[in-house]
Amino acid sequence: MELDYSSYLHLDQLLALQEPRSQPVEHDEMLFVISHQAYELWFKLQLHELDKIKDDFLNDRIYDAIASFKRVRTIMKVMVEQIDILETLTPMSFNSFRERLETASGFQSSQFREFEFVLGFKRKDMLRYHPPGTAAHERLVRRLHEPSLVDCFYVFLERRGVAIPPALRARDATEPSIGDETVEEGVLHLYKTQPNLLILFELMTDFDEGFQEWRYRHIKLVERSIGNKKGTGGSLGVDFLKRTLFHPVFHDLWAIRHRL
Repeated sequence: MELDYSSYLHLDQLLALQEPRSQPVEHDEMLFVISHQAYELWFKLQLHELDKIKDDFLNDRIYDAIASFKRVRTIMKVMVEQIDILETLTPMSFNSFRERLETASGFQSSQFREFEFVLGFKRKDMLRYHPPGTAAHERLVRRLHEPSLVDCFYVFLERRGVAIPPALRARDATEPSIGDETVEEGVLHLYKTQPNLLILFELMTDFDEGFQEWRYRHIKLVERSIGNKKGTGGSLGVDFLKRTLFHPVFHDLWAIRHRL
């Protein structure tokens, strides 16, 4: 069979994956399903790009890292804007099919949890939501134990003369990334002496800000949809989500803003 647009993208299979569960079908459930499937595709692409950036940092490819950060920053902007579409769902329209979600919850997205782990926001207790022996659990365990994007960034900085404290390099890889005053001083020096790195650092900050904006917008979306109710599948809802706010990925880039 000759390759064409449809067969290359597997469109027949892709367009058969939207299966609303409400009976009779609620009109707005299709929007809900497609939006969340789209998010899973964006997560897949973000993970693909972030793995490349980690490799760029480890192999000192600054311009490749700059190009890729432009991409992940732009994808993050699209992810934020996609919430505008979901916000056209009123609480009443969402509740018209919410019970059909049963135990399904966005809280169970293994790709989003991978996304957090890659960025250094690691929480071992999140593994309990993915049963051992499943592919999702195995991926998360691997992500939990491998160096994060921040860890790879330290290797990149060290090549440029930034002193990375031994204790920071030797810390448990399963723990979340933290800021460090010694690293901050080194980054500040690079900001002021190497303009090409300034471009990279600002793109990283843009991406970080976009991720924090996505968290905030997601929380407000959930809050306007269900208020203070528990989330589907027994997830903790808005109160749990609020605990994740204002946790930057690149702590050291934010800590020096007042000194630039």
